[in-house]
Amino acid sequence: MSDSDQAAAATLAALDAVTGALPVAERREGQREMARRIAESIATGRHLVVQAGTGTGKTLAYLVPALVSGKRTVVATATKALQDQLATKDLPLVCAELAEHGIDADWAIVKGRSNYVCLQRLREFTGAAQGQLELGEISAITRAEIMKLAEWAGRTDSGDMAELDWNPSDAAWRSVSVGGDECPGGDKCPMGDACFAERARARAQASDVIVVNTHLYGLDVAASGAILPDHDVVVFDEAHGLEDIMSDTVGVEIAPGRFVTLSATVRQIIADPEPVGAIADLASLTREAFAPYAGQRLSSPLPEPIIEALTEARKRIDRIAEAIAKIESNIDDVNQRKLRATVMVGRTIESIDAALTDRENTVPFVSGSADHPRLEIAPLDVGPTMRDGVWTKRTAILTSATVPTSLAARVGLPEPATDTADVGSPFDYERQGLLYCAMHLPPPKSPKFRDAVADELVALIEAAGGRTLALFTSWAAMDHAVEAVRGRVAVPILTQRDLPKPALVQAFTASEETCLFATTGLFQGVDVPGRTLSLVVIDKLPFPRPDDPLLSARREQLGPTAFSAIDVPRAATMLAQACGRLIRTGTDRGAVAVLDPRLGTARYRWDIVAALPPMKRTRHRTEAEAFLRTIRDEASATTVAGHG
Repeated sequence: MSDSDQAAAATLAALDAVTGALPVAERREGQREMARRIAESIATGRHLVVQAGTGTGKTLAYLVPALVSGKRTVVATATKALQDQLATKDLPLVCAELAEHGIDADWAIVKGRSNYVCLQRLREFTGAAQGQLELGEISAITRAEIMKLAEWAGRTDSGDMAELDWNPSDAAWRSVSVGGDECPGGDKCPMGDACFAERARARAQASDVIVVNTHLYGLDVAASGAILPDHDVVVFDEAHGLEDIMSDTVGVEIAPGRFVTLSATVRQIIADPEPVGAIADLASLTREAFAPYAGQRLSSPLPEPIIEALTEARKRIDRIAEAIAKIESNIDDVNQRKLRATVMVGRTIESIDAALTDRENTVPFVSGSADHPRLEIAPLDVGPTMRDGVWTKRTAILTSATVPTSLAARVGLPEPATDTADVGSPFDYERQGLLYCAMHLPPPKSPKFRDAVADELVALIEAAGGRTLALFTSWAAMDHAVEAVRGRVAVPILTQRDLPKPALVQAFTASEETCLFATTGLFQGVDVPGRTLSLVVIDKLPFPRPDDPLLSARREQLGPTAFSAIDVPRAATMLAQACGRLIRTGTDRGAVAVLDPRLGTARYRWDIVAALPPMKRTRHRTEAEAFLRTIRDEASATTVAGHG
C-alpha cells in the first residue's frame, strides 16, 4: 500500500470515529471523498482545489486529515466568526475524539494584535499618575468601560475580544489595544511575558493546527513569514475570496484615518499640541487630495495633488520622529509610549515611501467614497507573490462551496502540481429546490425593469407567504423595491438600513412571515435554515462593476478573454453564494428567483448555471408560485398540528 493510500485509510477511519461521536451520526460520502483527497494531497505534496457544496461538512473533512497527518497546518478562514466556531466547537470535538484513538494534537487560534487586550496599555491607563490623567481626558462612560475591561483582563485566559459577553465601544477598546503597526513586539515590552497576543503566538509555535483569518495570512505572506510559525500545509477555507484578500494585504493602503490614529499615539508621548495637531491635520489634507479621484484608477507616477499631499505628510512625520527621538525617560511606561509611537511612525513612513515609489505590475487607485477615500496600490497579479510565499513552500488546500472556474489560474497555482475535485452536496436539490428565471422581464438597463421587479416580488412573496430574502445589486435598487412593494403585501419587510447585520438576521429568523430586502453584503455568510426562508430573489446577475479600478487593469492585461476569465466567474460565484442561502439542511425546501432575463438568454448563461446548485429549473412564474404555495401550506398545516 502506498503512503497516500495509507494516509487515506487512516484518515477515513479517524473521520468515522469523529462523525460517529456526533449527536446525530451521519455518513456523508462527499465528506469522506473530500477527506480522502486531502489526505492524499498532504501525503504527496500536491496542491488541491476542492469544491464542497453546502452540507458536505467540509470543516471536519479538512481538520481530520490535517491532524492525522501529523504535519503542522494553518487553516485560513474568511471570517473571524468561522475562527471562533472552529475554536469553540469543531477543534475541541475533533481533538477530543482523536485522543481517544491515540492521536494527540494541539491547536491554537491566532488573530491580529488589535483583537487582544494589551496589558501594557491597561497598566498605563490604570496604574501610574499619567494613566489617571489620561483617564481624566475621556468620557465617564468610556472610563467605566476601560475599568470593566481591566477587571476582565485579570481573569481571561485568552484576552481575545471575542470572549467578551458585551460590546465595548470603539473608543474603549482602542484605549486598551494596539494594532500591528503600533506594537513594538513582546521582546521590547515589559509586559511581553504576559502579553495575550504573544502567548497566542507561543501556543501556535507548539501546535499542530493553527487557525487564522485569511487577512492575517496575507500579512504573513507580505512579511515573508515573520508573523506565523513555519508550517507544512495551509488550508484556505472560503477560497473564492482568496485573490481579493491577498490583493488587499500584500499591497499598500493609506487612509486619512491612519493619521488620526497616529496623532493619538503620538499625543501619548508629546504634550505639545502644535506638532500633534499637524499630524492630525494630515487626515483632511490627504482626504482632500484623494477625494477627487474616488473610484478611479490613477496614473503612475501618481497625480501631482496626491504626490504633494504625501510629500507634505512625509515631512511632518519626519519632524515628529525627530521630536520623539529626543525624549528621554527612566519610566517604563513612558518609554513604552515612545517605542509604540516610534514603531507606528516608522511603518507609516514605509507606506508613504512605497506609495511614492513607481513599481511595475501594480495598480494605484482610490477606493471608497469621496467622504472616505483610500489610496491603494495593489498587485496586478497576486500569482507571483503567492508562488514565492506559499505554493513553493508548502502544500495548499483550497476549498469553498463555490469555486470559480478561473480560481487556480488567478492565484497562480502551478497547474502540473495541482489537482481539482468536486465532491458535490448531500442535498437533493432536484426535489428540495426550484430555480426560476423571469425571462419575460425587460433587460436590466430598461427604464421599466425596476417596476417589473416590484411586480414579480409582490406575486412571489404572496405565494410564499413572506419568508423571502430579496437581494439587490445596489442600494438604489433595494430602496426602490421596498417603496414599491411594502404597501402591496400583507407581510412585514425589513431592510438592510433598519438594523446592524447580526440583529437584522436575528429579527428575520425569528419571524416566519417577515421578508428581508438587502444588498450584496448578504449574498454570503447568512445561515437561515428552516421555514423562515423559502424564497431567495436576486434582482440582477451580480457582475462586478465595469469601472472597478483594479479589475479594469486586470481586464486590460487579459484583453478579449477578460470577460470570461474575470467577470463571468465572479458573477457565477456571487450568484451561487446567494443561492446557497436557501437550502441549509436536508429538510429545507424553496425557490430561487433570478429576475434578470440574461440568465436564460445570454451566450455565457450556461457558465453561470453550471455554478449553481442543480435545482429543477423553470421560466414560468406560475410554476414557481405553485411550488411556493405548496411549501407555505405545508408549513401552515404543521403549525396548526403543533398547536393542536
